[in-house]
Amino acid sequence: MTAVEKQEALRLAEFADPGVPPLSLRGFQFMLLVLCICCCSGDNGLDGTTMSAINSMTQWQQYFGITSSGGVPKTGILFGMYTIGSVASVIPNAYLPDRIGRRWSMFIGNIILIVGSMLTANATSMSMFMGGRCLTGLGCTFAATSAKSYLAEVTSPSIRGRCIGVFNSFYYVGQILASGIAVPTGRFDNNWAWRAPMFVQGLPPLLNVLFVMLLPESPRWLYSRGHTDKAVQILANLHSRDRDIKSPLIQLELREIEESISLTDSTKRWWDYAPLFSTAASRYRIGMCVMTALWGQFAGNGLITYYLTVLLNLAGITSPDRQRVLNFVNSITSFAGALMGSGIADHVGRRFLMLFGTACCSVGMAIVAGLLCDTGPQTVERANAGISFIFLFMVFFSLGWTPMQAVYPSEVLSFEMRVKGLALQGLFVQGISCINTFALPTALTNIGWKIYIFFACFNALGFVVIWLYAVETKQLTLEEMDGVFESSNPRKTAALASKEAKKRVAAERSGQTV
Repeated sequence: MTAVEKQEALRLAEFADPGVPPLSLRGFQFMLLVLCICCCSGDNGLDGTTMSAINSMTQWQQYFGITSSGGVPKTGILFGMYTIGSVASVIPNAYLPDRIGRRWSMFIGNIILIVGSMLTANATSMSMFMGGRCLTGLGCTFAATSAKSYLAEVTSPSIRGRCIGVFNSFYYVGQILASGIAVPTGRFDNNWAWRAPMFVQGLPPLLNVLFVMLLPESPRWLYSRGHTDKAVQILANLHSRDRDIKSPLIQLELREIEESISLTDSTKRWWDYAPLFSTAASRYRIGMCVMTALWGQFAGNGLITYYLTVLLNLAGITSPDRQRVLNFVNSITSFAGALMGSGIADHVGRRFLMLFGTACCSVGMAIVAGLLCDTGPQTVERANAGISFIFLFMVFFSLGWTPMQAVYPSEVLSFEMRVKGLALQGLFVQGISCINTFALPTALTNIGWKIYIFFACFNALGFVVIWLYAVETKQLTLEEMDGVFESSNPRKTAALASKEAKKRVAAERSGQTV
């Protein structure tokens, strides 16, 4: 079957079995499942914002004897320890989720994260603080990678984009918690000013640890391990209106899983990365993951997430208390943008969101460069306008890219590639994070506002790359992706399937027959 024929078969199956009603008890239970998994995304948002918030606290700087250069605290190594821990998670990420399952991997990752957060919160020396930061990066990245695979494999095509988009949007829930607690604690005149936010960092992983083992395992993982009956029953429980294993929708999903998953595939061989590069289709898939990592992490968002305090100083806003309040406001507005993007992802498509978000980022960075440049007098009004556009930049970045960073790689990778592909993508992400962590402070010190011009140009390049190569994955099952990427032109094949789907929807709405 072609991609268009598979999409038509899916449409007919969903018409026969529309799935679990969202307002039913089972719909509520599924929402709780998604929220439990989303805790693995809130972990990551907590870390970056917590470090950004305490970076402005003199209590923390004085306790560890941190010095400044040009008003910028020398804390790059502390941010970098998280990245080092994340890079170290690549090997367990490529092995354990396929070996012990998605749930156990999330459980172990979050246990490591809790230990790391407790070490940093109780740190009495710089080495203890750095060790905790490293464990935090290891546990957070390990749990998040497994969580992405899990959500992609338990959600139906019709709601997959929204669910995984909400998952990545919970990054900002972590930001809101971290920046919100830092506003009142930052006014303390003791070490609880920075210790309290570090303790809060252990809250989302604790919630996941308490409840994740009560959730069903990924049916695709169970099938790959030979537990076919259990896999089918979980599919029916999660996707069928009447829990009917003979439902057309469940049978269609099962046939596609059977076609795409071999019981002796390379997921049993954790060292075997050949499937990621063995064919042109596999290389195209990995290319899409690299594209997502590159513009999802290096569009200028890292500059704002980690160094908002520095940017505010450059704009003339030097009050630490006001900086923390603005950090909190930025978290809320960014979260609103991310939720909006998650809500429309299954309607407007993945390509549109990435193109729209990248275009807005390019224009936003150009405007900020014009407002904060050293040409002409730097007035308070001009500085405030620059900060306002920085916040708008994050809103549009969050709308276009925050959902896609989790949705898109999970969709374009086949089951055989998914865990290892996400682990490899995580390595690219952490490599870019190293640039954000170690290179951006130097760039800010040496070239100041000109860094915005660089990101404006880089995002313009990203728009061209996405336009030429990004494949639309909306409404296609994870197994249907195989047919798309094995075609001679994946982008055109996916566009044709999307075009046919739009025609059918338009015909149905007008009362015509297809």
